[in-house]
Amino acid sequence: MEDMGEVKCRLKTAFCLFVILFAWTFLEGVTIQMKENRIHLPTAVGVWTRTGPPKMVDATNIFDYMDGAGELYLGYRSDRLEVYTYDTDDSLNSILVELYFMASPDDAFGLLSLDWGGEPVVLSRFSGEGDEGWIAPPSRALYGGGLLRMCSGSVYARVMAYRETTASKEAVLSLGRAIAVSGVPPSEPALFRVFPRTLESGWTLQNDRMGYFRSYLVLNSLYYVSHENILDLDRSVEAVTAPYVKQIRAGEQKRIQVLLVKYASAEQGQEALHHFVGVYLSEYEEAGDECSEVRDAHSYKVEDGWLGYRREERFITIVFECPDPECVREVVNQISGNRKN
Repeated sequence: MEDMGEVKCRLKTAFCLFVILFAWTFLEGVTIQMKENRIHLPTAVGVWTRTGPPKMVDATNIFDYMDGAGELYLGYRSDRLEVYTYDTDDSLNSILVELYFMASPDDAFGLLSLDWGGEPVVLSRFSGEGDEGWIAPPSRALYGGGLLRMCSGSVYARVMAYRETTASKEAVLSLGRAIAVSGVPPSEPALFRVFPRTLESGWTLQNDRMGYFRSYLVLNSLYYVSHENILDLDRSVEAVTAPYVKQIRAGEQKRIQVLLVKYASAEQGQEALHHFVGVYLSEYEEAGDECSEVRDAHSYKVEDGWLGYRREERFITIVFECPDPECVREVVNQISGNRKN
């Protein structure tokens, strides 16, 4: 039998190793966060020179800075915005840099996911290109018309040249590289992995139309549901919406829209579903058990096809514009199965 003193010594050693490992992990996370909160932009890039300190924007003055778009960024849990200007002797040839410091990388990603248009550009070794495991498009930086949009860690950035030239494009991309070097390897929200690339009956995911959001205003910009917040979306909620398409006949495609919402609690999800059904489906008759035998899973025949939903604990899946109830059943069941796997 081991000596009690030796046992205590081993336990003490193991505890010390645990503390060291925990501290190292914690400090690594703090270091990453500090790097993201201290992005170092160059004082000059090409013929452009940075003019003074940044303009600081937060919830108290965001509507003064951007009329009408402030709700968008606040809905994505933006902590603050830093605005830099780079000028030349030509006042019409400026470059604007906007750095949005978000609460999480998912929020930064969500802002990028509002529009996947543009030329994918590689700004760092963490480009994400070639990662076959991702559902969303792999690029985390998109350029077009003098505007670079990108996310890096929990920072979303817009770098815009007021006059696009070969030199201004290189300057914009150079500033993008300076932002990217302070970030962390790219990622995508976990909810994206729930969406299958293809459904068994031949529906194909349009991943360049996928959007991640928390606000009903953003949902309406991706797929209009209602001018009111009938799904009770807020900053505690995560949601993804995406279309699936299927070739019906030569030159003609049919599209359905899938929405997956994750609430902070099962109670919140239940209340949200009750609210949605009471407002959106109040004039339609439930179609019985066509959707599935699962409780809180139903389908309805509406003007633009079949709509169905399924709630399980904190999660609600809704599918719009299906051609028949079998399509509704397939979508909600496969989404549910992917989420559990």
